[in-house]
Amino acid sequence: MEIQRKIIEIDEERCDGCGQCVMACAEGAIEIIDGKARLVKDSYCDGLGACLGECPQDALRMIERKAEPFDHAAVEEHLKRKDAEPKHPFPSAMGGCPSAQMRFFHREATTVADALSKQDRQSALGHWPVQIRLVPPNAPFLKGADLLVAADCAPLAYPDFHEDFLQGKAVMIGCPKLDNTQEYVAKFTEIFRSAGIRSVTVVDMEVPCCSALPRIVQKAMELAQEKVPMEEVIIGVTGKIIKKKNLAA
Repeated sequence: MEIQRKIIEIDEERCDGCGQCVMACAEGAIEIIDGKARLVKDSYCDGLGACLGECPQDALRMIERKAEPFDHAAVEEHLKRKDAEPKHPFPSAMGGCPSAQMRFFHREATTVADALSKQDRQSALGHWPVQIRLVPPNAPFLKGADLLVAADCAPLAYPDFHEDFLQGKAVMIGCPKLDNTQEYVAKFTEIFRSAGIRSVTVVDMEVPCCSALPRIVQKAMELAQEKVPMEEVIIGVTGKIIKKKNLAA
């Protein structure tokens, strides 16, 4: 039976699908569906508004209307089902978080010497997204690409990353310590099977956790039964290149 109570309302026109409210809702009452945040079921919303302050687009508000009462037992069952659902390792790059929407940029090859001022210098990045977890294996920019796989600290440590490494390459960045390495292996395996990668450059840091990155790429090549020329470049924490080495495919 419905009762008059407080419940969340989502303005779909304002919502950009960033998912901040989903993470803030401990009851799992909100999900991203077709690129928009939606209330899954009235009885899952406790009406306390923990999600309200998390929306950068101000798309959430608390209203009072007739709705099913909050059902704690139903929420527990709902959360158990969600936990049991298989997690797909390849998030869609065309829906959900706007950070994952694919973009392409036309770049002319330049050097620092070509720039008259800092304002004249341009990025060598030719596509978006760049995070390993967000790039789909069938992304058009991966087809026949020279692939740059970088630890996400490397572009911050090495001052000439764009000029020395990024020019003309498709790039994927990530952290093998903070992310799921098995998902990385699965992602790169699919890429090597389908994209026709021409070469791989792995730029990682001298810290121990980064050493997993080239091994992940090599394992993926092995699983895909592909042999691609591969170079590892190790950057020191002070921003200097410590070592370069060719790795057997």
